[in-house]
Amino acid sequence: MLVNYIEGQSYKLYLGDSRRIIKNIPESSVDLILTDPPYNVAKYSTGNIKLAGRKPINNDIAKWDLVEFNPRDWLAEFKRILKPTGNIFAFCGQNQFGKWHEAFDPEFDTFTFMIWHKTNPTPRVRRNSFLNSCEIIVCIWNKGHKWNFTTQKEMHNFIEAPICMGSERVKSPHHPTQKPIRVLEHIIRISTDQGDTVFDPFMGVGSTGVAAIRLGRKFIGIEIDQAYFNTAYERIKKAEEEQKRRIL
Repeated sequence: MLVNYIEGQSYKLYLGDSRRIIKNIPESSVDLILTDPPYNVAKYSTGNIKLAGRKPINNDIAKWDLVEFNPRDWLAEFKRILKPTGNIFAFCGQNQFGKWHEAFDPEFDTFTFMIWHKTNPTPRVRRNSFLNSCEIIVCIWNKGHKWNFTTQKEMHNFIEAPICMGSERVKSPHHPTQKPIRVLEHIIRISTDQGDTVFDPFMGVGSTGVAAIRLGRKFIGIEIDQAYFNTAYERIKKAEEEQKRRIL
């Protein structure tokens, strides 16, 4: 099957539909699947919030979120490419948590979760509900999985970090669900060793790849959007160059 990809010393990035491209990845070759697939929450969005005397609050949902994502459709391929010692971490919306559990819990020894608490969530200006300050990350593995337990304090199933801001936030193309490097690095540290391979079939602007390369891991990523792919490539290439300079 012909696919478009760019390869570096420690990364391989595919442009195209991950449902097809994943079939090119060899069996039992991935140590960690760390990904942020569509949440399918666009149907709940009411659009930007207009306020008198100030800029509207951005509440737009990207068009790709309208593409239906069902965890069950990914079960067979995730199991095929994951090493026996591998782990799966996937960000998900509350509307999808049950679907992940229904599909993956019968097939793996452990199905659990962790929470990313955003320390700077979007304000609830109308004060009629909770602030959306938490995101669920499903965590899946079998007995004998790789696990780098650090300290009792650090190994809570809860991590606090701000949403992407400042120089970390990619301005163009804007990606509404860009995840902070700090959260991704924490997951990669506890679930892989240096030289291991991290895979993200929904690469976006490449944050998982940046985190993996910075920590001395290899990375395989897939992205269907050309603009996101180009940005991911530039960010990951820069991370690899910086990593090489640190080693020297």
